[in-house]
Amino acid sequence: MRSRDKELLFWVEVFGVQGSAVPLILLRVLIFGAFAALVTLIDDAAHGMSLHVGVGPHEVAGAALGLLLVLRTNAGYDRWWEGRKLWGGIVNQTRNLGIQALAYGPEDREWREQVIRWTAALPHAIRLGLRDQRASTSVTALLGREAADHLFASHHMSNAVCLRIGGLLRRAREEMGMDGFAFTRAEEQRAVLIDHMGACERIRSSPLPVAYRIEIRRFILFFLVTLPFALVGEIHWLTPLVTMLVAAPILALDKIGTELQFPFTATSLNALPLDQLCLKIETDLLAMLDAGDPLPPAAPDRRGGSVAEGSRQALGRATAT
Repeated sequence: MRSRDKELLFWVEVFGVQGSAVPLILLRVLIFGAFAALVTLIDDAAHGMSLHVGVGPHEVAGAALGLLLVLRTNAGYDRWWEGRKLWGGIVNQTRNLGIQALAYGPEDREWREQVIRWTAALPHAIRLGLRDQRASTSVTALLGREAADHLFASHHMSNAVCLRIGGLLRRAREEMGMDGFAFTRAEEQRAVLIDHMGACERIRSSPLPVAYRIEIRRFILFFLVTLPFALVGEIHWLTPLVTMLVAAPILALDKIGTELQFPFTATSLNALPLDQLCLKIETDLLAMLDAGDPLPPAAPDRRGGSVAEGSRQALGRATAT
């Protein structure tokens, strides 16, 4: 990336709205600012009596609050990153399963198309299950209306797809002469996909403890409510502005830490791009099905061997000298 593009990216991200937590916490910031303005107004009206308290306790409390927020944000990011790694594994394992089916499976065109289409449907089924959805035009286009409707009506869509893929592999082994070792390897890839699916479901169903989130938010509320009393004697009418400037990053970190706990939810802040990942898997697998064997055999060299063999011989001679 050129330096000019990097500079432009900096300003785009500074003033950007998409992906930012500010729009989600703006109302809360304004509420705390309004409360600070009320405290300032009362302090100004109460002649001879000040609402000001020492700022020292807030310095200590602010450091403790910042540490708690960072720890929770890191915990949320760990869940987000684990989800991303799991989906990276789903991308790789579906490719492995598709390549093994096409390279070592039977040559029957109908079987090859079925196993590739059901393998491409598996990430869609995982995505729908993680988002509690029961319909997808992509799945309908892959499998056809009747098969897709049966899938949407199943108890667990991902299990149903895995069962269908297992049936296709068993049919290839028992009826179409698929090699036993290739069958075992394909089954291992299918089992790894089920492991990734289960890990994603674990992340979705077990967010960070609610008590942890409740106590941190109570701490935030107490800190920001008492902050105007610590500032009013020092900066007076600037108290509402400074209170909002302090509240914005605190509330943003709180929101980010909460949103990162749910990496698969489409409406979550910076949710994982599951739709794009599923489309990428589908496109790659269907391209392999249509391509057949895309590479020609290695060209022989003048001595009758392959180019690769000639290169190895040349490398051996260079090493010997």
